[in-house]
Amino acid sequence: MIESAAVQVGTPEDIDQLMALSAEACDENGFVAPKPEMILEQIWSALNQDAGLVGKITASDGTIEGAILLRITKLFYSDQPVLEEKGLFVHPDYRSGKLGRARMLIEFAKSSAKSLDLPLLIGVLSNTRTEAKIRLYERQFGGPAGVFFLYNAKTGVSGSTLATE
Repeated sequence: MIESAAVQVGTPEDIDQLMALSAEACDENGFVAPKPEMILEQIWSALNQDAGLVGKITASDGTIEGAILLRITKLFYSDQPVLEEKGLFVHPDYRSGKLGRARMLIEFAKSSAKSLDLPLLIGVLSNTRTEAKIRLYERQFGGPAGVFFLYNAKTGVSGSTLATE
């Protein structure tokens, strides 16, 4: 079977699947306990294109395979808006395909930043397969502009209860 997919802009009808995907992302990458109401607020606003957007890859059966949450924000020291990636996640069932879904979502973010004429803030915060993820981002962006460190914490141990609420 030949795989094919494209990134589409998410709509409010995607909220339930995106919340479920977010729960898996929190379980894998979170390092503090997630608050479902806060995640819902960010995703819902972006799905309604209120200072953000969601890019999604959908399987032929309607299942969302992966998504990226982008929000227009301002850094604490500037009035200039930036497009900030709040989360990029591909469901584990769809990571081994030849499509390169994470790369497609990154390309969507780059295209969105260019069309909005905003700088894009995006990165990797993970203790799982970190080097491979960094190589993917370096292929897309070049060298990093910095690095994150966690002290007294590790990703994937957030104690998420998001999926059960």
